[in-house]
Amino acid sequence: MAAKKSGRPTDYKDSYAKQAEKLCALGATDQEIADFFDVHVRTIYRWKADHDAFCQSLKAGKDQADDRVERSLYQKAIGYEQDEVKIFMPAGAEEPVYAPYRAKIAPDTTAAIFWLKNRRKADWRDRQEVDHSNSDGTIAALFASISAGGRTINDDPDS
Repeated sequence: MAAKKSGRPTDYKDSYAKQAEKLCALGATDQEIADFFDVHVRTIYRWKADHDAFCQSLKAGKDQADDRVERSLYQKAIGYEQDEVKIFMPAGAEEPVYAPYRAKIAPDTTAAIFWLKNRRKADWRDRQEVDHSNSDGTIAALFASISAGGRTINDDPDS
């Protein structure tokens, strides 16, 4: 005879996987998904562990959202064009005048730097190289003197 599982039965339904994927594609976090399903966020973590289809759906949806943000960041970094409309209301006119035009959005330096620091780390990371070598030996001599009970940096040589 098989042992019965103890605890409360799961509220999980197979249809949750597709719903969760759509929510993630729209940028929802695990907490927001939990709120949508009216469960605690730990339940979402448990569902991910217990139901592979649910876990894979969350990953697929989050990948879609991340890809959209990546494309947007790239577009902001290089600049782009978009269709816009200016609306004018001339004096004495009965109706507004709509003037469509193509707006040019300038590249954003911060977005470009962020992109390059993440995509080409070796070339664009903030380097903080510290040279600990001392070719003339003065630091080594000072440390040797201190360890031998000699002068310290704050000692007055005239005293």
